[in-house]
Amino acid sequence: MAVLFLALLLLVAQAATTSSSLQLHFYSNSCPRAEIIVRQVVQSHFQRDPSVTSGLLRLFFHDCFIRGCDASVLIDSTDDNIAEKEAPPNLTLRTFDVIDDIKAAVEKECTGVVSCADILALATRDGVALAGGAAYDLPTGRRDGLVSRMGDVIIPSPLFSVEKALAAFKKINLDLVDLTTLLGAHSTGLCHCGFFLERLYNFKNSGLPDPTMNPTLLKTLQNKCPPHLVTIQNITDDIALSMNQVATTPFLLDNSFYRALLNNKVVLQLDQELAYTDMTNKLAVKYLNDPEVFRQQFAKSMIKLGNVGVLMGGEGEIRVDCRRINGAATSSLRAKLGAKN
Repeated sequence: MAVLFLALLLLVAQAATTSSSLQLHFYSNSCPRAEIIVRQVVQSHFQRDPSVTSGLLRLFFHDCFIRGCDASVLIDSTDDNIAEKEAPPNLTLRTFDVIDDIKAAVEKECTGVVSCADILALATRDGVALAGGAAYDLPTGRRDGLVSRMGDVIIPSPLFSVEKALAAFKKINLDLVDLTTLLGAHSTGLCHCGFFLERLYNFKNSGLPDPTMNPTLLKTLQNKCPPHLVTIQNITDDIALSMNQVATTPFLLDNSFYRALLNNKVVLQLDQELAYTDMTNKLAVKYLNDPEVFRQQFAKSMIKLGNVGVLMGGEGEIRVDCRRINGAATSSLRAKLGAKN
C-alpha cells in the first residue's frame, strides 16, 4: 500500500509538470529551487575539475544528436539492450557522475518532477557560464526518452569535411553558423590522440602528415602521440591532450579556438577545414576580433541545440534514475490512472 501511495505521488508530480512547450523557469512552481541546485552541484564539480565544462558540452551534444535532447545517452545497457553510451563515438563520454549527483540532489528536493533531459541541459548551460561563456536563459520542460540503442548512434566525425558535417547538422535543424560556433567549444577540454592520429602520419591515406598543420604543432603532437596508438574506434585507454594547444588557460571557453584555427594550430581535421571555406573563415575572423559576438552567438546556438527533438507534455517520462527507464510497475500504474506519461 505504501509503495502504491508513493507511486501515486510520483504520477501527480509528473502531471503537474506537463506542458505543451518549453518555457523559461518551467519548474518555478513544481520545484522552485531546481535550477539553483543544478548550478550548485555543477559549481562544486567545476571547482575540483574545470574540464567538467567540456565533458558536459560533449555529453549534451551527443545526446541531442540522437533522437533529440531526451537524456537517452545517460541510460545504461541492460541484458536485452545495448545502449547509446556503448557506441564507439560515445566511449570517451564522461561527467555522467555530475548528472547523477544533480539528479540525487534534485530528487531529495522534489521527487519525480525534474527530467534528466532538463538536468543535462541546465548543467551544460551552467558549465558554459563557469568556463567564461555567456550565462544564457534556457527554456525547460523536456521529458526523458524511452529508447537508447547503440545502433542508432551516428555522430559527425572529426574526419568529416565541412560539407559533410553541415549535412549532418542540417538534419537536426542547425546551420553553418551553428556548426562554426559550436565547434568553438574546442577552445576548452581534452582530446584523445586517436581522434587526430591520421593527420599526424597518414592524412587522407597519403602516408604523410596533413600539410596544412603548423610544423611546430605537428612535431609537438607527434612526440606526444606515437603512430602505434589505438584507432578512433577503441580509444578508451588512449592519451588525452589539451584540445587547445595555443591557450594559456585550456579550460576557458573563449574565442581562442579561432586564433588557433586561423594559424593552422587546431588538432582536429574538421576544425581546421573551417579556415578554408568562405563563410566559416569570415565567421572565425569575426569571432576572433570580437569575443563578445562569439559569446552571444554561442549561447544562441546552444539554446537552438537544446530545442532539437525534445519530448514534451505527455511524451516520454520523468526518470527517477537517469541511468534507467522507469520500471514496468510504475508504467502499469500510470496506465490505470490515465496519466499522460
